[in-house]
Amino acid sequence: MTNFSDIFKSGFLDNVNSVGLADMALVLVLAFALGLFIFFVYKKTYAGVMYSAQFGGTLIAMTLITSMVILAVTSNVVLSLGMVGALSIVRFRTAIKEPMDIAFLFWAIAAGIVLAAGMIPLAVVGSLVIGLFMLLFMTHKSAMHPYICVVTVRDHQAEKMAEEYIRKHVSRMIIKSKTAENGQIELNWELRLKNEDTGFVTELSGMEGVHSAVLVSYNGDYLS
Repeated sequence: MTNFSDIFKSGFLDNVNSVGLADMALVLVLAFALGLFIFFVYKKTYAGVMYSAQFGGTLIAMTLITSMVILAVTSNVVLSLGMVGALSIVRFRTAIKEPMDIAFLFWAIAAGIVLAAGMIPLAVVGSLVIGLFMLLFMTHKSAMHPYICVVTVRDHQAEKMAEEYIRKHVSRMIIKSKTAENGQIELNWELRLKNEDTGFVTELSGMEGVHSAVLVSYNGDYLS
């Protein structure tokens, strides 16, 4: 009499080698290609403070590893149960500093899953659409790059003169903070430059009543 254990063994354990070598090679090659594409988009659209080439390489590895895991899971149900148990005890402690890095990690994982599941057109077309969206959106965003201009002046008259001068050389100007002390005033303005021309800062620092002028690239969140 055939019991449940016999059915379980014969029905599932015999399918360990159901994925052929040609299929494995095709999935891994496509996973590597999509991983390179994701890495290229990440490198072109990165707008953080410090670019990490290791994270870009991680995106390629993540796509390959995910594809390999899903191939193993789809080939055998028993193995998939063990894989879920093994992965459930893994804990990652590395902090993700940039919000967009999370999107790229999920993109790499999703591409690997979809490829290994056999939906190759969805993985390729979906990655191309996501990459095009990232390139268009993030590139347009960085074209309106904000700057913070920190100016220290002597008095209120010098403040007005510096403000009028800066407005003539920028497309947009918003006051962020103002600190007044005895003998000097410190002002922080958020600017949008015209044609990325920063020469006006040098002239501003030499004006009468202006103690110093500093222009800093600003990559924080802002409202347009």
